[in-house]
Amino acid sequence: MLNGPLAGKILVFALPLVASGILQQSFNAVDVAIIGHYSTSEAIAAVGSNGPVIATLVNLFLGVAVGANVVIANYLGQRNHDGVRRSVSTVMIVSIISGLILLLLGAGLARVILEAMNAPAEVIDLATTYLRIYFCGMPFIMVYNFGSAIMRSVGDTRKPFYSLLVATAVNFILDWLFVAKFGMGVDGVAWATVIANGVNAALMVRFLIKEAEPVTLSLHRWQMSGKDFKKMLQVGIPAGLQGMVFSISNIFIQSSINSYGADAVAGSSATLTYESYCYYIIVSFSAGAIAFAGQNYGAGNYARCRRVWGLCTLFAVLFCGAANGIICLGEGFFVSVFTTDADVAAYAFQRLHMVLMFQWLASSYEVSGSYMRALGYSVAPMVLTIFGTCVLRLGWVYIYTDIDHSFTSLLSIYPVSWIVTGIAVIGAAFLIQRKAFAPAVRR
Repeated sequence: MLNGPLAGKILVFALPLVASGILQQSFNAVDVAIIGHYSTSEAIAAVGSNGPVIATLVNLFLGVAVGANVVIANYLGQRNHDGVRRSVSTVMIVSIISGLILLLLGAGLARVILEAMNAPAEVIDLATTYLRIYFCGMPFIMVYNFGSAIMRSVGDTRKPFYSLLVATAVNFILDWLFVAKFGMGVDGVAWATVIANGVNAALMVRFLIKEAEPVTLSLHRWQMSGKDFKKMLQVGIPAGLQGMVFSISNIFIQSSINSYGADAVAGSSATLTYESYCYYIIVSFSAGAIAFAGQNYGAGNYARCRRVWGLCTLFAVLFCGAANGIICLGEGFFVSVFTTDADVAAYAFQRLHMVLMFQWLASSYEVSGSYMRALGYSVAPMVLTIFGTCVLRLGWVYIYTDIDHSFTSLLSIYPVSWIVTGIAVIGAAFLIQRKAFAPAVRR
């Protein structure tokens, strides 16, 4: 990461991460597809509409994983091996504690949150069942995600991909077995996901135990470093709060979608799967910005940091834009994977045209925000993103949709908020970059 041409190295880092993200999202996609072919539209809605709820509860802790990535990358750039060892141990302890907390929160608040979202009466019981079972696997999900953050800090995105590949195959086989053969329905796909996440976490722990020093996960030297945990929180809490608020805004939008009925919920859920696939492209290049800029900032290679930012933004726009275009051009095929119901498909097509087509715009603020975090500044991107993706969207839901209550009007806030937030965050990144590199300029 510290020497030589950057473009090829960033692609080698990010593309396996894109594939990993797609596989991770495929857990829910396979659940929706299997349910869609062997059950009802209410079951599709129950499984597919839980995404914003899960993201809201999980994102705060995943923000801490981002902080861990930054801290370990900085230590590696400084060649501080003792710091890396301390951080790896701290990260894994935090992952287990986080998973247990989420298990309790998810099991206890599932129905309360769904009721607050105005989930349709014909969906809420099934959705509650799915959500409560899903959160039984949360300790496994946290171990994988925090472990993946450790590996990203050293540039290894292939082993997390291999782990997910095996887990996705397990999830598909168990989904088909539980639903198509045993007739279990929503609870079947939920338990299949829990088991597959357990396999995923076990493989990740095995990879970390066999990893080379100083990143090796050594079970006999586990200890919690307050100093490193504090650093992780300084970067991770703002990142996690940003993700939480982002998800909360999506919950309000989901509540509005719920008001259009089960067909709208199911159609939106089918399309949301593809949005998640494409969003992982942006997330992967954002992770590249954190890992590459984090190490180079730790090593004092400031010009190289600027180039990382530019290349990661360019790649995110190009690859996400291409994926958006391919799915929209083949909309009939892609929607038919999840449903053959004409009414459900009609809502799915509307969401494709209003949201997915313009999703590449989100690259602007996601990559720039990650770049600022790599430089140690996490509050500014949090504040700006909260305004653009939460305050603006909530105002739209409560004001503009009263004027025009059409489904497309509701969804049009997505591209509008992406443009506004992108302009603000890119401007802030230029200012923070100047501040972060000021000591070098003075020298």
